This record gives sequence, structure tokens and C-alpha cells, in this order.
Amino acid sequence: MTTTYKEQPQNRHSVEDELRMFQEEQEAALGLNKEKKEQWFDPVPRQFLLKDRVSTTILFGGLTMAQDYLVEGALEGLGYQVKHMDCPDNESLRYGKEFGNRGQCNPTYFTVGNLIKYLHHLRDVEGKSKEEIVRNYLFITAGSCGPCRFGTYVTEYRKALRDAGFDGFRVLLFQQQSGLKQATGEESALKLDTSFFAGFLKAILLGDILNAAGYRIRPYEVEAGATDAAIDRCKQYLHHALSKRKWLGSALLKCRKELKAVRVDRIQVKPKVSIIGEFWAMTTEGDGNYQLQRFLEKEGAEVEVQSVTAWILYLIWEGRYDTVQRMKLRKADSGRHGLEGKNPAVVLRMLGLADRTIRVAFQMYAKALGFYDYHLPDMDEIAKVAHDHYNNQLRGGEGHMEVGKLILNVAKRKVNMTVSVKPFGCMPSSGVSDGVQSLITEKYPEAIFLPIETTGDGAINVQSRIQMMLFKAKQAAQKEFEEALSKKGLTAHQLKQIPDHTKFTQPLKTNKHVVACTAANVVYGMRSLSGFSFRRNKEGVEGV
Repeated sequence: MTTTYKEQPQNRHSVEDELRMFQEEQEAALGLNKEKKEQWFDPVPRQFLLKDRVSTTILFGGLTMAQDYLVEGALEGLGYQVKHMDCPDNESLRYGKEFGNRGQCNPTYFTVGNLIKYLHHLRDVEGKSKEEIVRNYLFITAGSCGPCRFGTYVTEYRKALRDAGFDGFRVLLFQQQSGLKQATGEESALKLDTSFFAGFLKAILLGDILNAAGYRIRPYEVEAGATDAAIDRCKQYLHHALSKRKWLGSALLKCRKELKAVRVDRIQVKPKVSIIGEFWAMTTEGDGNYQLQRFLEKEGAEVEVQSVTAWILYLIWEGRYDTVQRMKLRKADSGRHGLEGKNPAVVLRMLGLADRTIRVAFQMYAKALGFYDYHLPDMDEIAKVAHDHYNNQLRGGEGHMEVGKLILNVAKRKVNMTVSVKPFGCMPSSGVSDGVQSLITEKYPEAIFLPIETTGDGAINVQSRIQMMLFKAKQAAQKEFEEALSKKGLTAHQLKQIPDHTKFTQPLKTNKHVVACTAANVVYGMRSLSGFSFRRNKEGVEGV
């Protein structure tokens, strides 16, 4: 026994030597021992200094196309050189996957790929050198919070930029909870004062209003393309006003005139479809979500999109909720109420004021543009209805908002169908839409709910699933329309005989909400036919 015990370490040592020799032989045969590789290190990038402000162009993107364009105007008005990025496409995805690490999420692949694609254009098409691009350009991107990996990808961005031939390119990080700062934590030449945040907020609000108006009008336009043309002119008016720091009232009145000129027919029966889910996936308007908004419109639906303003209100709600929760603590966080050095009453008042200010500004701009009856979500109501199914303290993605929105969509008959879109592998959003929402659809069997994942490919499969579910939504909308006609004692033929009735020919007008379908609400809103009557003759029914 003693002899065997002493031989074991010797035998183990010889086996290890043999394995090491085998490894060295294989590495030599494969040529892996010729170059010693070092672990990637992310150096501190060159800073954005005040002396570089005039010569440096800020690249910006990641919101809707309208908001990216208006943010460009707002920052130009503050003296910055700004260029908004085009909406990411599948070519951006190819660049992202080529130079990015494996395991990243769709928003990151599309975002960094879109940046690399543009830098390649500057170098290969416009003839700028790599040194000139690195010296004279920088990029602003969004960070994140909670378990989302998107907020950790700034280092991945710089690694991808290095591998693409743009080592040292600067990236600024826009954090949801701590404002705009360099990813290294160093202060940049951006002057983060009231003018900066006010201009940025105006661009967000105006972009949301234009988007909502476009989605309200476009499905019912009589002349194809008229809405898009009017929206493009509106964006130019507002961009000019922001860049020149002019009064927005005049530009908004011009926008109202443009939109009111679009001819519509609101008695077309179309299902209303709400898009919710992961922030980037539901906001982007390109290949990142298979052009979901336009695809739904093409298939005969009216689309309801989530506003970026609602996301800002959610962040404010988070601050209020967390402050109230921490006030209940005792001897936590080194403070008697977990808020050492802060006055919780003042914090709550400031957050409440911020919420109120945003809502008032939104409605003021919307009404100046002629866009009435659009209600920003009540965050307390969403949290209340969602809490029994998804704890309000869980964060990441839309959190409890996705659950609350689906419940309210069904309970209040806001839409005929809800689509939850998220990137493949997005843990926060998938946990909700594929897990919790299945319980919600059991409790609300009338809900027409479809969760979809985006990967950059497989568009046909996703779109076919949407078409199948949309068929149910069309049936639901038609049923609402027929019920409205029955209650008003009308037929669809009689309704079409009414010449240019103001109830359904004004593009910016809406009717009182009764059900989801817009055409049904138009019928419910017809208290009288303004002296118009019907008579029956041998040929059928005609108007008098």
C-alpha cells in the first residue's frame, strides 16, 4: 500500500508532461505557437474636448427616424455639428456580425453595424482617411439598465470599431438614468445644461407627435403617399425651427395645415394593432423588426406605436416608486430612511413636476399641430393592473409595462390585436412575453396576442405568423363595425352614400373611444346625419 501511494504522484506527473508535449506538438503543427496573443484591452479613448467642438461631427441614431432627424436640428441649434444616422438595415446587421462578438443581441448588431457601415462609406466613398474619421467624428449611443446586456456593449463597440479599422473612435454613452456622459466617465465638451436637455426633449416630444399623427392618418388616406409627403414637410419645418432656435408655434401651424390637407376615408374597416415589447425592437422602423409597422399597414391594419415620451414617463415613475419604497426602510443605505443626504419629499415633488411638465408640453405641441385626443399612458394605472402578475420591482425591458399594456388593451378595448416584438434571446422581454403573457391570455381569452422574436433573418416566417393572427383581428374589427351599424340603425351601403361627411373625412379628427376599430367609433360618433336622409327606390337605397 505504501509503495502504490508513492507511485501515484509520479504517474500523474508523467501523464501531465505527456499531455503538455502533445499540446505543443499540435500547436506547432497548426502554426499556433508562432504568435503569442494577448487579451483584448479597452484603452481610454481620446476625449471630446472643447477645442474639438467645431471640427467634430456627432453621429446620432437609435430612436425613430423622425426623432433622430429632429434631435439633429436641436443640437445644431446649440452649435454642434451633428449627423443623424440612417435607419439600420440588413447590411448593417452583416457588418455587425462580421466585426462584433458572438452572443450579442440584435439591437447591438444593427446599431454598431450601422455605424461601421457609415464609417466605411466615409472612408471608401468619400475618401476620408482613418485618422481624419477618428479625429473628426464621434458616436452617441444608448445605454441601458437592469439585466439588459445592451448597456454593457460600449466596450464591444470599440472592439468592433478596432477590428473594422477604426481603432480609437470615440463613443459617448447616453444612460437612461444618469444622462449623457462618456463611456469612460470623463466629462466631454457637451454642455449638459438646461438648453441641451430642453432641446433634446422637444425633439423627442415633436417626433412622437408626428409619428402618432402619421400612424393615425396613413391607413385611411385616399391618395397613397400623401401622408408620408406631408410628414416629411412637417419634419423639415420643425428641424429648421429647432436648428435656428425659432419659436415652434409657427412651424406647428404649418404642420397642421399640411396634415389637414390629406384626404382620408375613416369608414374603411381596419383592425387596430398595438406594438409593444423591447424598446429598440418596437421603436426601429427598418429591417431590425422586419419593417413591422409598414408591414401591418400594408396588410390592412391601423398601427398604434409606443411613444418614446412614454418611456421617459416610465423612468420618472421608477424614480417615484423607488423613493417611496426606500422611505419605508429603517437604518438602510446609511440613512434613517435609506435616503441619506436627500429630502424624499423634495425628490417626489421634483419628479412629480417633471411628469406634469412633460405631459403639459406634449399636449401643448399636439394641440398646436391639431392633433387632439391622444392620451399619454397613466403609469400608476399600468403598474396597478400589472402588479398581481409581474412585480413592479422587477426591471429590464419594459418590465411590468408590457403586462399592464396588454391587460388594458383588452379590458378597455383599445386595440384588436397586440404584437410583442423583441430580439432573439432578450431575457427580460422573453421572460414576460413568452412566460407571463401566456397567463394573461388565459385570463383574457378574447385577447389576440402574438409574441415574435427578431433575428435579422426569417422575415417570411414571422410575417406569415402575423398574417394568420391578423385574420382574427380583422374579424374582430368587422364585428365591432357591424355592431355599431346595428345600434345606429344603418347599413354599410347607407354609410357610403353620405357625401364627404365631416365625421370621417377630417384627417386629424377622432371620435369618442367606444371600441378598438376606428370605423366603428366613427359610426358611434354620428349623433345625426346633418339633415341627410335615406329613401328606397327600385335600384336600392340612395341619399337625399
